[in-house]
Amino acid sequence: MASLNAPNRFNEEIKSQMVTKIHRSNRKMPWWAQGWLALTLIVLVYGFYQAMAAPREATMGNLYRVFFYHLPHAILSFVFPYLNLAASFLYLFWRKRNVERAAAADAFALASAEVTVLYATIGLATGMLWGRAAWGIWWAWDARMTTYLLLWLLYVCYLLVRSFSSTGQTAMIAAVLAIFAAIDVPICFMSIRWWRTQHPAAVFGGGANSGIDPSMVPAVLWNMIAWAMWGAFLVGLRYAIERRRQQAANAEALGILNAEEAGVVLSHSLEEAR
Repeated sequence: MASLNAPNRFNEEIKSQMVTKIHRSNRKMPWWAQGWLALTLIVLVYGFYQAMAAPREATMGNLYRVFFYHLPHAILSFVFPYLNLAASFLYLFWRKRNVERAAAADAFALASAEVTVLYATIGLATGMLWGRAAWGIWWAWDARMTTYLLLWLLYVCYLLVRSFSSTGQTAMIAAVLAIFAAIDVPICFMSIRWWRTQHPAAVFGGGANSGIDPSMVPAVLWNMIAWAMWGAFLVGLRYAIERRRQQAANAEALGILNAEEAGVVLSHSLEEAR
């Protein structure tokens, strides 16, 4: 019986390290998520209305309206990395203490990293449009733009590591990378205060000459709220999808282990029959 019990004990150990909360799902979006999505779409539409209704800028004309989309995406691309960082720390903390919580933290880290890349991409694209109209060039290798490009590249690398790493330590490697990637966020944020750059000074809190016309403030605030709500929805959606993927993968792994156990039992029974 020793040969039969040893594999069973080994498989039970593996099962205990897996995410075991596997359940059927109706795959329908919860009512509160549907409500959040509907409210988000309403705020996005109203934010667009405010951006179009804002007065025409004296020097750039209507092209300056890209600012109402560049600013929210740029600011929020500094927020989502810290959600990724917090989730990565939680994953490292729970990795050997609670596998279920570690898996949930890892799923949230992935979701927030993907939204970081999305928002940073839009921030780069809208910033280049602004620069072309304001300075006559698409790009300048100043401190703000270079550190922002580095931020984008770091989180693209984070996603590439998660996509192509074949080791069993992918989540841990990604968590460590997230910690280093987050260091660039305060450097990028403070770059226009620490160095002279081609990039304009901070709109809010940038000094005596900072700020915008009061008539433009509603468009800025409504779009900031709208794109923050949209980003939160995307993070939640990607988190739910990743958790389902984790559960499906673990269900498949548990099925393989159960099949191996059945094979061991059958083999032992045949040996006894002989």
